[in-house]
Amino acid sequence: MSERFYTNCPLAPGPIQLQGAEAHHLATVCRLRPGDQVCLFNGDGRQYPAQVLAVGRKHIDLQIAGVETIPAELPFKLEVAAPLPRGGRTQFLIEKLTELGATSFVPLVTERTVIHPGQGKLEKLERYVIEASKQCGRNVLMQIAPVSAWADYCAQTALPAFRSMAHAGAPARELPRSDMAIAVGPEGGFTEEEVDIARRHGWQVAGLGPRVLRVETAALLLAAWATEPVGRIGNPSYEAHQ
Repeated sequence: MSERFYTNCPLAPGPIQLQGAEAHHLATVCRLRPGDQVCLFNGDGRQYPAQVLAVGRKHIDLQIAGVETIPAELPFKLEVAAPLPRGGRTQFLIEKLTELGATSFVPLVTERTVIHPGQGKLEKLERYVIEASKQCGRNVLMQIAPVSAWADYCAQTALPAFRSMAHAGAPARELPRSDMAIAVGPEGGFTEEEVDIARRHGWQVAGLGPRVLRVETAALLLAAWATEPVGRIGNPSYEAHQ
């Protein structure tokens, strides 16, 4: 498989010149040379096989040979909302949600939230998405939404019809294979008041089992259940589908 590179510009068959960080990565880190094959993508859902023509100090000339559409996306919208965990766990969360096919991520602020991300942090999240997309073969970037307070987010009318939040002690719920929004709380969980607000706006409340999970573990568990052949949270019919 050819090296994959992201560029934030329109792509089409023909010559193209890359500059900036990706050109530096191509030339200095990957040490590609004229004649080497690469694959470009810009988040439009397609990828563009290309050949390196010339390598300069600040730019690289390539020839795009064609356009490919690879079926790598989920057939439904999967929005994941969660407070950011501490330290490097945030990068892990974003990378794995990208690999699992989540379509968007919403950084939440709840009553017990510890990390309150600024614009610089959100830009880092977008970079994590790009790097994970390069690795896993996605050509559509998971979107990083603006930071949202839980009370505002769970009341949004534009959310999918199916909405589920994780909360300790709640019963298991089955996940559909359709558009959905799933949410987990911070370390310490959602408060009962936050759960009540969500219920008033049509959210289902689901338990994730008897153990206390970290933010990133809970979010990834939900996302993995949502994207497996039979989406479920404690679905008793799951074994029949193995």
